[in-house]
Amino acid sequence: MADKFRNDRISELLADREKINQALAKAVQDALLKHKQAGNPVAIWRDGKVVWIPPEEILVEKHKP
Repeated sequence: MADKFRNDRISELLADREKINQALAKAVQDALLKHKQAGNPVAIWRDGKVVWIPPEEILVEKHKP
């Protein structure tokens, strides 16, 4: 019975695409902020190539509470 409840709950959470997108966007911003604060570059894909972005050029959006 507990497994069915858990599976139902997981299905319910995965059905909310907006919440998933918000969580992923927040996770990306958190990771970018940590890289910037630590002085580490990040790699991105741009025009078919991997490009390294130095920490001083990393753009981080402010979170809405």
